[in-house]
Amino acid sequence: MIDMFLNSLRLFLRGKLFREPRAVLRQWLIGFALSLLAVLLLGALGLPIWLVVLCSAVAAGALQPWLFRDLKYA
Repeated sequence: MIDMFLNSLRLFLRGKLFREPRAVLRQWLIGFALSLLAVLLLGALGLPIWLVVLCSAVAAGALQPWLFRDLKYA
């Protein structure tokens, strides 16, 4: 299991894990932007910081499978 993780990490750092690295970056940026927007909007509502972080993290985590559903590995 650790070997698989280390191998994937090496491929990722070399830029050879995904077939289309730009698509991965684009999808990541979309997820980041939506998470940041959720933090800002919930923070503007005056919610406690722990609730803002919790809600934003849950939303971002739920969004990841949808964003990364079409990624192709090399």
